[in-house]
Amino acid sequence: MSRFSALLNRVAAVALLGSLLVLAGCHFGRSKDTVSTAQLQSKFDLTVQAYKNGEFLVDGAVLSATDTGSHFAYLKDQGKLPKTVLLTRSDDSKIRKVHLQYMARLQLDYGFVVYYDDDGTLKKINAVETKARDLEDYHAPVKNSTEDNNPPSGVSGRSGGNGY
Repeated sequence: MSRFSALLNRVAAVALLGSLLVLAGCHFGRSKDTVSTAQLQSKFDLTVQAYKNGEFLVDGAVLSATDTGSHFAYLKDQGKLPKTVLLTRSDDSKIRKVHLQYMARLQLDYGFVVYYDDDGTLKKINAVETKARDLEDYHAPVKNSTEDNNPPSGVSGRSGGNGY
């Protein structure tokens, strides 16, 4: 009988070791659960997407940084200012430094907290470290044409006189 109990102990040990290996194999290569963007968006009051040239995609509309600030001013007037905002990348652009700087300015101006998705990790924007940027619209440089520099014929270049 002593042989049977020793054999039973060895079989039980092998079965336990085998089950541990099977369970370990099921989780091989998975360090953390992946969270989809839809799951992230549901935890925030508002989601804003980064767009080209420092613009934002807010509720389906492309807005400049100034217009985005105006949108938040409107929400504040209506009493619907969000407490948390999530900045994500859009299909057309990734989150750039200028987006973070504009959102840091909005965070300072309106008092909400902005988080952004940095390649799968959620980070909070720190307005001091990000160096918040003044809101401005993007305007392409204006080219001066020769017609703007030369007045039409018969008009003097001087202003405020009767021509004498």
